[in-house]
Amino acid sequence: MKEKDVLSQVYLFRELKPSEMERLLSISKEKKVKKDEVVFKEGDIGDAFYLIVAGSVRISTLVPGVGEEALTILKAGEYFGEMALIDDAPRSASAIANEDTMLLFMGKDDFRRLLEQQTDIAYKLLWVFTKTLSARLRKTDEQLKSIFSIAKTF
Repeated sequence: MKEKDVLSQVYLFRELKPSEMERLLSISKEKKVKKDEVVFKEGDIGDAFYLIVAGSVRISTLVPGVGEEALTILKAGEYFGEMALIDDAPRSASAIANEDTMLLFMGKDDFRRLLEQQTDIAYKLLWVFTKTLSARLRKTDEQLKSIFSIAKTF
C-alpha cells in the first residue's frame, strides 16, 4: 500500500510500530487535489492535518499590496496543518497544490479520539509535533532577523 510506505518514511511517524501505523491509516482519508487547488485558506478554521503522498503543496500567505508570498514548498512525505490538531486558532497560512497532488488527511476529532484512546501513540506523536513546531519557529525567527536587517538599510 502506497500510503503505508509513505507513512513509514515520514519523520513524524518514524517511532511508530507497524500496528500503530495501521491505526493511523484507519482514521485517514485520501484527498486528490489538482494543481493550484486550495487545500485550505489562511484564516479558515483548522479541522485536519495533511500528509503529502505524491505531488507538492505550497504554503503561502497574502501580503497586503504584494499578493501571495510562498513561505515554503512541501513535497511527498512532508506534512502540514498539524497546528490545527493542537489548537483551535484559524489557519496561519494557505495551502495550495503546487501540482496534481495526493494527500492523506486526518480530521481533528478523529485524531483527538485516537490520542485519548491510544496514549502510547499520543506520546510519540505529540513529542515529534513539539520538535517540528520548535524547528519551524526557529526558522521563522531567522527569517524575521533577515527581514529586519534588510529593513534597516532603507
